[in-house]
Amino acid sequence: MNYLSTRGDTTPRGFSDILLEGLAPDGGLYLPERYPRVDAATLARWRGLSYADLACEILSLYIADIPAADLRTLVRKTYTRQVFGTAEITPLKPLEPGVALQALSNGPTLAFKDMAMQLLGQLFEYELARRGETLNILGATSGDTGSAAEYAMRGKQGVRVFMLSPHGRMSPFQQAQMFSLPDANIHNLAVEGVFDDCQDIVKAVSNDLEFKRRWRIGTVNSINWARLLAQVVYYFAGYFQATKTNDERVSFAVPSGNFGNVCAGHVARMMGLPIEQLVVATNENDVLDEFFRTGSYRVRGAADTHETSSPSMDISKASNFERFVFDLLGRDAARTRQLFGDDIARHGGFTLTPAEFARVREFGFVSGKSTHADRVATIRDTQQRFGVTIDPHTADGLKVGRAYAKPGTPLLVLETALPIKFAATILEALGHEPPRPAGLDGLEQLPRRFKVMPASAPTVQAYIVENCSS
Repeated sequence: MNYLSTRGDTTPRGFSDILLEGLAPDGGLYLPERYPRVDAATLARWRGLSYADLACEILSLYIADIPAADLRTLVRKTYTRQVFGTAEITPLKPLEPGVALQALSNGPTLAFKDMAMQLLGQLFEYELARRGETLNILGATSGDTGSAAEYAMRGKQGVRVFMLSPHGRMSPFQQAQMFSLPDANIHNLAVEGVFDDCQDIVKAVSNDLEFKRRWRIGTVNSINWARLLAQVVYYFAGYFQATKTNDERVSFAVPSGNFGNVCAGHVARMMGLPIEQLVVATNENDVLDEFFRTGSYRVRGAADTHETSSPSMDISKASNFERFVFDLLGRDAARTRQLFGDDIARHGGFTLTPAEFARVREFGFVSGKSTHADRVATIRDTQQRFGVTIDPHTADGLKVGRAYAKPGTPLLVLETALPIKFAATILEALGHEPPRPAGLDGLEQLPRRFKVMPASAPTVQAYIVENCSS
């Protein structure tokens, strides 16, 4: 299996090459040259497999340059009861009939990002050792990606992490998780701006090909295909838990900001998983909902990006969205390059033609927006009716997902994080803070290591050079 760029670069590259590279040299995102199709016999064979063995089956369809025995070892070392708390890894939590949460937040940092990041840590260390190389990971986070990446990479041989986050815009718990890590290979950079400023810096540095190659820059954001691929697995795992036969269909409601989580669902659907609908749930930063309603993708600037109570979705430039649009356009790289290169640069967005927009529903996407009032009401209702406390992002997914629920089709709401990460909103909704998992008492009082800097790619580059040269 080789990989190509959404913007036209067709240089043959294997999985291990793009694992370490992140963005393609032409600024596009990597996708496999085709999606392997999973037939009914294969689905039947996969039903009942352990999560780790299911992951091996799916990943092996896309990874040809890591020996099967080595891949199996890495995957089985990742998806264990010790790391994720249960044998199922992503168990379902039934609410009302036909609606369940899929628990994705039982990993080390209490957020769904651990599902992929824990595997990425294993893959990076393995591949770098195999090549005798080092890697400087540059990432951007609106809250959960950063801590998941840092906990996965801390202490890993041959890896440094430089993580950008919007200064003062994450929850106190999220900040403490990241900034309290003492590991020498972890660097936290608090950028004076919003998440999109952080993401723009990562892309600018990645597009500086000379700098990228000299300083061995890689990424862990969902622009990295390996991370998105790991997320495909839990769509299959959720489907098998929610159904008894492969004739049934399932819908997924996905809290969405950067489009990586729901893009993994798109890949699973393209592979043949019987998905009825992929429900894109946004908060007040509704650039994705606007697109799925109108066909217009309109990037917002920092001044128009709302600071909300589901802060990990405070994103107005969805970097993974390009992958879906590439598929929507029949993999027309020239048209994709025009939209995401020229049109966004010149006009701040684009509008699909009526014929292009008409194809969106063929891919199963629907969307909706949730507000702070919706989140608080949904958190309160879920606790009162079902005795389950959910975080604000999951509440967005549940609120929007219910609007599209169909009788006879199970709706799985992808859980985003445990509620302790957003204690202030839970306190507002329920009158008390959520329970704190064992071992996390006093996290916010630990010493912190981070550096505040302006939203400037050259400043970040200078910091990387200084800390890689010493």
